[in-house]
Order: sequence, then C-alpha cells, then structure tokens
Amino acid sequence: MRIRHIKGSEDYIAASPFVIDDPGAYRGCWKREVFGNENPLYLEVGMGMGQFIRTHAMLHPAISYIGFEINTTVLYKSLRRYEALLPEREMSTEPKDCNLRFIRQDARLLAEDFAQGEVNQIYLNFSDPWPKDKNANKRLTSPVFLALYDKILAPGGVIEFKTDNEGLFDYSLESIPQSGWELLDVTRDLHADPVRSEGNVMTEYEAKFSGKGNPIYKLIAGRKGEQ
Repeated sequence: MRIRHIKGSEDYIAASPFVIDDPGAYRGCWKREVFGNENPLYLEVGMGMGQFIRTHAMLHPAISYIGFEINTTVLYKSLRRYEALLPEREMSTEPKDCNLRFIRQDARLLAEDFAQGEVNQIYLNFSDPWPKDKNANKRLTSPVFLALYDKILAPGGVIEFKTDNEGLFDYSLESIPQSGWELLDVTRDLHADPVRSEGNVMTEYEAKFSGKGNPIYKLIAGRKGEQ
C-alpha cells in the first residue's frame, strides 16, 4: 500500500532534536555524545509508526533506544506521536533527558553508523517479507544483514525478530544458523504462550494481525558460543 506523502514532513524531521541527520558522525560515541551516559544501546530496524520503541523507551529509562525508518512520512508520524508524550520541558534543542532518537536512513548503512560492539540489542519487527527469491538479500534476516549485525553487536548481544509472515519466518530459521548464529528461542504462536508473551510489547501491526486471530512468530538469536 502506498503511503501518502505529508507536505512539510521533511522540514519537520530536519528540525527535530530527536532525529540524527548525520549518524556516522557519532560512530563509536553514541552513548556518551548523544545520550550522555553509558547505558545499553538498543536499535529497532524498520520501526514503522514507532509504537514498539516508544513504549520500550518509556518503560526502560535506563536503556537508550534508536529507531531506524527509511520512509519520511512514517517517520514523521512516529516522531509526532513521540513528541506528544513528552513533558514540555523536554522539548528543547538539547533533549538530554530523553532516551530515544530516530534515524532516517537505509539499514544497509548500519556498520557506517555504529562501531564494532557498540549496540547491545537489535529488534526486527514485522519486516517487509520481500517474497520474491530475487529480493532475498533485502530481507532483514538475510545473510547480508546478519553480517552487518555481527559487526555492531556487543558480545552477548541478541536479535529479537517478530513477524506474522510464516514464509519469512521459515526462511529466517534457515538463514540465521547458516550465517553462524544460534537460535536461542523460537515460537510459532507468541500470544498463546503465557511465559513468552509476558511483558511483550506489541507493534501497531502486531495488534492488528493478532486481533484477526493470526499467529505471531518470534525468535531470538545470538552468536554461537556467546550465550
């Protein structure tokens, strides 16, 4: 479905203190220079409207979060929703007390934005399945992207992946071990499992799909021998 462009969204994003427009400038110093602390750094790649990462940021103030989103209109909407949650005192040009930032960029540039071992966890939620075989390398659980995650994840860091697309999930169950990673946890019906679903934060898509009775697939992966 084509997303309608919102006039002025580019200017709004460019003026926001929560959007980092030159992420490569902070490579190796995100925690200190952007967030002003040494808290763990978590990324969501392809955050959509941002409900998941906004909720996590509010629930876990001792963790720093960054949401990646390439679509301008989607990022604009997510940004507006985040700003609506903030106290007026934090809407300044230097929002040091806020633990969430946004990046509008292609995820293939991750290794140019973050240094080796700089990221503690990566979330992949309801990514584009790219169903045609010729587009397999565009899937966020393809060997191409797994190699990027390997470059930036800290020792012991993990990837959490959720989807409603069974084909993409099956593909991921094969590509992840083949790329030198270990499947730490797997479920084909997250919401039906009271243990795994405890504390689960839903994305907008997750709420929509699960509301229709669709199963939600989830896996957690880490490097072999690190867990």
